[in-house]
Amino acid sequence: MNAAEPLVVDELLGRFAAASNLTLLGRAAGELLVYKPTAGIRPLWDFSPETPAAREILTFRVAQAMGLEVVPDTRWGDGPLGPGVVQRFVEPDPAFDPLALVARADEALWPVAILDLVTNNADRKAGHLLSEAGTGRLWAIDHGLTFHPEPKLRTVLWGFSGKALPAHLVGALATLEGALAGGLEEEVTQLLGPAEAASLRRRVRFLRRRPTHPEPPRDRHPVPWPPY
Repeated sequence: MNAAEPLVVDELLGRFAAASNLTLLGRAAGELLVYKPTAGIRPLWDFSPETPAAREILTFRVAQAMGLEVVPDTRWGDGPLGPGVVQRFVEPDPAFDPLALVARADEALWPVAILDLVTNNADRKAGHLLSEAGTGRLWAIDHGLTFHPEPKLRTVLWGFSGKALPAHLVGALATLEGALAGGLEEEVTQLLGPAEAASLRRRVRFLRRRPTHPEPPRDRHPVPWPPY
């Protein structure tokens, strides 16, 4: 996708029935896309229904800044049901079982775990981990509940708890800190607000000072429900 222009979905092909919010398969210029119109977002008490599209886009931007190629190309879009977010469709391998990787805290999941720590992901389910059919490439999707200024991390990846972050990912944190200073933090401020931007900066700095995956919190539910 050309990241310089928003995409207009010109054809709807179906709906992902298992998704909690309205999530559609569409096509734009012959390319398959996942289309999430803002009008189809279910309200939550702690996340404004107007912001998940921006949160998904910013998660992609953060992953890009860190050199983590685990989030499919994601940006603003429009379509028959109004504005929202569009993402490159990943054809999942039906034989892939993410639970096997999660259970053993496979090193292939480290980039996803780091991204979730940085973005304060409140909804990392096992079903949000895909292996692309034909390539076996691992992707992470569904990032609408991220960047909250309060601690919200809920994830199935607690198998990394207490483990040191891989050195190359600590380096990716330094790269992200530079990107924040170079304009990404201002982008977060404009799309979500100063509290979200400041908390993102603090999380990055904290992880650089203490490059260890945290333990699960005891004052709130640490795993999303349902976990898959």
